[in-house]
Amino acid sequence: MKTLLSTLIACAALHAAAAECIVPSKPGGAMDLTCKLAREGLKGEADAPALRLSYLPGGIGAVAWHSMAAQRGSEKDTLVAFSGGSLLNLAQGKFGKASANDVRWVAALGADYGMIAVRSDSAFRNLADLLDALRRRPEKVLIGVSGTIGSQDWMKMALLARGAGIDPKVLRFVALEGGGEAFTAMHANHVQVVSGDASEATLYAGAGKVRVLAVLSEQRLPGVLSLAPTAREQGVDVVWPIIRGVWMGPKVADAEYQRWVGSFDRMTSNPDFSRLRAAHGLYPFTLTGQALTDYIHKAVADYNRQARQFKLIR
Repeated sequence: MKTLLSTLIACAALHAAAAECIVPSKPGGAMDLTCKLAREGLKGEADAPALRLSYLPGGIGAVAWHSMAAQRGSEKDTLVAFSGGSLLNLAQGKFGKASANDVRWVAALGADYGMIAVRSDSAFRNLADLLDALRRRPEKVLIGVSGTIGSQDWMKMALLARGAGIDPKVLRFVALEGGGEAFTAMHANHVQVVSGDASEATLYAGAGKVRVLAVLSEQRLPGVLSLAPTAREQGVDVVWPIIRGVWMGPKVADAEYQRWVGSFDRMTSNPDFSRLRAAHGLYPFTLTGQALTDYIHKAVADYNRQARQFKLIR
């Protein structure tokens, strides 16, 4: 009886000590991968509690942002995944009056890159095929994106179109909630193209389900997508890097915030982390604490300037 009671107490204590990583989208996308990478990487950190995942989709991150910033801002063991798309939304005012100062930026775990994909049985064999189709009959090509007009997935395709002399206004986009939903829609042929992220594509490309027409990186990516050409190779000079990481509420005590920063500093400096990051489809890019915060503010300003070019600022 004492053994059973002791076990129950230990389990209750473990559950109480568990931390949370909120995925601000539906399962299956790159935000999901970010929290899973944090969970796996922190397993080796003695002072970091076990990390459980939860999902809070809605408004392409807005629901999670406002829930944490306004209602749960002091939770010391709750992290939220973010990406370059989150910063773009901030820059465009899609989170209302929110700003980069409203939360505490903890750690950037890696970099991702934009990519354009179709089904493996698609008639589009390369980026030129797709752009030719968009030039001739744009109404026939539905493009699945995470978010609405002005989202980073929209921006990637708009920049490619503009670079090929196509007015982005003629493109037909289907707004979806996260990369997982976009790929599901493409497999069901509800959309013919996905504008998304390389990390998402690695989940499907290895199984032969998709063809990546272009990656939006400076050079070809290693691993599963090593055969996918860059947009630059195909004559369209568009590069779209995507930072991935986690933040926490604005009212978290400084000591607790620094504890998490320290945990991620140790995690990302561990030689095993490079292998783990690659397994999650991400590429080297690490910042924490104040250095990350400074980077975020500069990135938001840069996204703001870029969005103004497309007249997207609210």
